[in-house]
Amino acid sequence: MPADLRSRLAAARAASPSYPEVGATRGATLPPGYAHLRRRVHLGHGHEVLERAGRHVLGWGTQLGTGFAVYPGAPAEPGATVLLRIGLPGLRLPRLVIPCRVVWTVREQDRIGFAYGTLPGHPERGEESFVVSMDAAGDVWFEVTAFSRLASWYARLGRPVALVLQYLAIERYLSAVAAAVRA
Repeated sequence: MPADLRSRLAAARAASPSYPEVGATRGATLPPGYAHLRRRVHLGHGHEVLERAGRHVLGWGTQLGTGFAVYPGAPAEPGATVLLRIGLPGLRLPRLVIPCRVVWTVREQDRIGFAYGTLPGHPERGEESFVVSMDAAGDVWFEVTAFSRLASWYARLGRPVALVLQYLAIERYLSAVAAAVRA
């Protein structure tokens, strides 16, 4: 890992989440004062699909499959701090470095996933969860749940673009997991 990423990771590990409602994506009700988002996609049927999708999600496959680099690349576990990096296609600008912390994980018979929350330096404030679940009929779903508000000056300045980019990222998350399960 380059020295600049090591120093950013050290700073992120020392930081506290940039929002007070840590863990709120675990419940059914999301906190007021944020934009809320829930999207899901059907993945298939049965425990094999659940396990395959769950391994993919816990291994940061959702983010990697949409063009993010994840540093360090260890599986998601509570308390882990990561830097997500992405470059904008066609631009030679430095990659955006986005600090996050895993705030909860779940590994149950019918539910596998995790949530991460924002740390100082993230363009938003809030939390996002990535959960694969199987319903009583055996159908397997991947759901992304998020609450957020824009935090950085550049996100607030480009609010309409930032909101479109967030929506597109969620759609790409759903597609990436569905494609990984089909592969």
